[in-house]
Amino acid sequence: MTPLHRHQIAWLSRDGWHHVLARDWDDEARDCLRHWALQRLPLVVTRQPEQLRDGEIALGLSAPARWQRRRMAVQLPRAAVAYFDEFPGLARVLGQLPAPARMPLRRLAQALQAHGMAARPYGSHGWQALTGLEHVRPGSDLDLWVGVSSIEQADAATALLADGAGPVRLDGELVFPGDEAVAWREWQAWRGGHTRLLLVKGLAGAFTVRSLSHFEPLAVAA
Repeated sequence: MTPLHRHQIAWLSRDGWHHVLARDWDDEARDCLRHWALQRLPLVVTRQPEQLRDGEIALGLSAPARWQRRRMAVQLPRAAVAYFDEFPGLARVLGQLPAPARMPLRRLAQALQAHGMAARPYGSHGWQALTGLEHVRPGSDLDLWVGVSSIEQADAATALLADGAGPVRLDGELVFPGDEAVAWREWQAWRGGHTRLLLVKGLAGAFTVRSLSHFEPLAVAA
């Protein structure tokens, strides 16, 4: 069984979409969901609440401007998912970005690759790459998640992300093995001694840590 993780996308089966559309939605939400079903667009794995029924998973959708950028959530049987996938890689969104940002982002992707890592856009840029619809606002941040397998990789990724991408502000997360994620800007501040606590997020919720030793077993597990 495919393990769930943050920012993972899920493509529903035909029966899965029937399950979604059979629910009681308002007109705007139903119109959006019908479009998603007809175009076979994905949903995203969200926080998994404790009250989920056995065999169910929580998924969500971030709608584009056409549907007022609404966020919708569903809980479905896992069997409703045909397969899981990931947001496209960074190269897929370059055409959506201002021209001055494209070369710095190509260099960022190459530098991450040299360290054994890859960046995947999520948020508005990721959704727009998947759907072709208007998700990005003027001045939207570029949210990237980078999978890291060690403290050293997390530090290296943070240093590269901090170099920026010209006119586009970078945001996002470092995701450790076991689906423990930290905002890379918060990691930078914590590692620099500017904060005592670091917020760690996962599918089941969030907690804070004080010590770097928390991440050492995660690297071993990788």
